[in-house]
Amino acid sequence: MNLMIFSKYLPYIFEGSLWSLGLVLGGLGIGFAIGVTFSLIQVYGNPLLKRLISLYVWFFRGTPLIVQLFLFHWSIFPALGIKSTALTTSITVLGLRSGAYQSQIFRGAIGSIEETQMLAARALGMSNWDAISSIILPQALRIAIPQISNEYSIILKDSAICFILGVMELMTRAKYAAIATGIALIPYLIAGLIYLVLTYIGTMFFNLIYLKMRIPDSMEG
Repeated sequence: MNLMIFSKYLPYIFEGSLWSLGLVLGGLGIGFAIGVTFSLIQVYGNPLLKRLISLYVWFFRGTPLIVQLFLFHWSIFPALGIKSTALTTSITVLGLRSGAYQSQIFRGAIGSIEETQMLAARALGMSNWDAISSIILPQALRIAIPQISNEYSIILKDSAICFILGVMELMTRAKYAAIATGIALIPYLIAGLIYLVLTYIGTMFFNLIYLKMRIPDSMEG
């Protein structure tokens, strides 16, 4: 009988995967914008900005996600007079946290590109920005794709922690279904399987992008 009742909650749980994807894509997108910008500043910016970004990276990489969620939702945003929903806070914090990690991913990718390419671009009369945007950054983005794929998987798993704020994502809905039906194993098992499927789909997506952008006849991949 409980299983029949639980079947009514399946669409409810599956809908939570859409919320989880929203958290992941929002966080990954914000993190990408921050990561690219901050990585360029860390490589080519002035010392003061570099130190400020290092402090930002140190904070978001060094504190637990749950602490960051509470800090922003219950302290920072209210202190700034910002009315933020649980969903908005979660996407923002996931994005800020991901930006700290992605900045180091892109920084490493930029650092792996031979400095002679920048020197050659300057010798051809290109400005620093033209050289960076046309030569350095496209290569760095391609190099970073495998690590961005890993970042996608990390954010997807981190998104489950957002249930602590009441975001109606996958884990939250699995929990409510378990409470309503008295069945604990099946809802969480289904949630786990959905996470595995989403991880696989996302990883394959980034792998396809990487293969499409890979330089033909290169030794990569």
